Amino acid sequence: MGSMYDQDLVLWSEEQARALRAAANAGWNAPIDWEHVAEEIESLGKSDRRALASRIAIVIEHLLKLEASPSRMPTRGWKDSVLRARRDIERLLADSPSLRREIAGTIVEELPHASVVVRTGLKDYDEQPLIDLDQVTYTEDQVLGDWMPERA
Repeated sequence: MGSMYDQDLVLWSEEQARALRAAANAGWNAPIDWEHVAEEIESLGKSDRRALASRIAIVIEHLLKLEASPSRMPTRGWKDSVLRARRDIERLLADSPSLRREIAGTIVEELPHASVVVRTGLKDYDEQPLIDLDQVTYTEDQVLGDWMPERA
């Protein structure tokens, strides 16, 4: 079990939660709050999932800003933010490789929210988007790789 912990924290937490619940259902007579201990261990994996979604949302939002904003001033900061978030994603995936299977769905889930944020931000500065934000899609390679949008 120790090696699974070192190889994939999310899978380890899911397996440990199942094992604890099975022990509780088997009637182990130990002074342990089985269900709450299982929930706490499960929360480790949930925390990593939330962190992954948050980092993906940052990447998408700033890629959209790079494509949609007519402003040139903040582009360096957006690019830096994308690079930092991608590095954080790499670290999360190194600790929990099983999260990789959730990336495509997370991108699809986060894209509409990021579009709203970008559209609202542009409106606050009386800017019109250079692209149709509702038509943009990103691949896993674009979100996780070294791709950056071309600026006209």
